[in-house]
Amino acid sequence: MQNKTGKYFKYAIGEIVLVVIGILIALQINNWNESRKEKLEESSILQNLHDEFSANKKLIKVSKTETETAKNIGFILMNHFGKSEEYLIKNKTDSLLYAVLEPGEFRASENTINDLIQSGRLKLLQNKNLKELLYQWQSALKDLDVAFERIELKIDNELIPYLSKYYALKDIDKYGPLNWKEDSQLYIKKYEIFNHIEFENIIDDYLYRVTTTQTNLNYIEKIIDSILEKTKYK
Repeated sequence: MQNKTGKYFKYAIGEIVLVVIGILIALQINNWNESRKEKLEESSILQNLHDEFSANKKLIKVSKTETETAKNIGFILMNHFGKSEEYLIKNKTDSLLYAVLEPGEFRASENTINDLIQSGRLKLLQNKNLKELLYQWQSALKDLDVAFERIELKIDNELIPYLSKYYALKDIDKYGPLNWKEDSQLYIKKYEIFNHIEFENIIDDYLYRVTTTQTNLNYIEKIIDSILEKTKYK
């Protein structure tokens, strides 16, 4: 009986060991499968991020060009102050003023990064530097939005109201969607604005805001380049 009991005991221990080994193997396989799934999902996320920021790279190049054009024209307008009417007519102030009213914008694509944050899948990214860059991107994008908003406020609250009083908006809108075929027929000494210190100050502050926005654009472009570098396909 003692021999039989000993054999049964050993057999039971063996069964338990086998069961434990089986469980451990199953857990290992499950962990391996989960790890594999996470790596595949991370790879998909990296590809989506790269595609999205490649699109943002193109968008920011357009935005930088538009903002640079607005700044250059602003400086040209600053050189118009104190000049004769003949000079101002020759240098087409109407089209120049239309250009400063269109300083550009930057509407970034954020579908992938917003989905990552809202779904909590951002934790799947193993590269800590990449995650930090994505947080920097969101912060920098908010600053850029504020910078562009400050330009628009300057235009809407000061520049357009001023031009509405002392210039013919119809002459400016010839170069926009309204596409007027003739100038305003109302008499107005529109070129006098280039002898007004108020208008010079408005353009000067406008240029300050545009230049600040350019700094934001350059910074955010560097972030885009870094994100593209860390998400490029392997």
